[in-house]
Amino acid sequence: MFSFHATKVFHTIEGGALTIRNADLEQDLNLSKNFGIVGPEQVRSVGANAKMNEMQALMGLINLRYIEQEIASRSAKVAAYRALLARAPGIRCLDQPAGVKANFAYFPILIDEAEYGIARDQVVGALAAHNIHPRKYFHPLIPDYACYRGRFSADLPVARYVADRVITLPLWGGMPDEAVEQTCRVICEAHRRR
Repeated sequence: MFSFHATKVFHTIEGGALTIRNADLEQDLNLSKNFGIVGPEQVRSVGANAKMNEMQALMGLINLRYIEQEIASRSAKVAAYRALLARAPGIRCLDQPAGVKANFAYFPILIDEAEYGIARDQVVGALAAHNIHPRKYFHPLIPDYACYRGRFSADLPVARYVADRVITLPLWGGMPDEAVEQTCRVICEAHRRR
């Protein structure tokens, strides 16, 4: 399953794609995405209009032409973030797994409050005061949403640790170098002012 939402490196504004090896599942999903229609006057099951429209397909084709350029530009922004945050105590940039070709969709950092001196939410506030808007990913955890609360009994210490400390910094291919530098400057100054 692939998401082509507008926040993805490759996008069609909205939508996605499925790859299917099972013919029965493929038939069921094709019915579901087209209102369950099997003929001009026959509907076999309940379904939805979940087909990609022409404008979304056009956006995807246009974006596909520029995908390698977008990835290269994002890679340069990530390298700048890593270099500028390398000496910030308590800021951990996640490592690139060996053998994985990154698309640099996001740039998450982990903030260790004990070492950094202030909590993640204070860093988010300091950035917001400069009109920089990171996202707190994986926060809150799904089991903490009201609709799921009490339905799961799993102990999730690692997930909770990350959810309380991770943010993703702004990142897009056309992001000015000055924006990367300002973001890092605000993060480093927040530590120094603690």
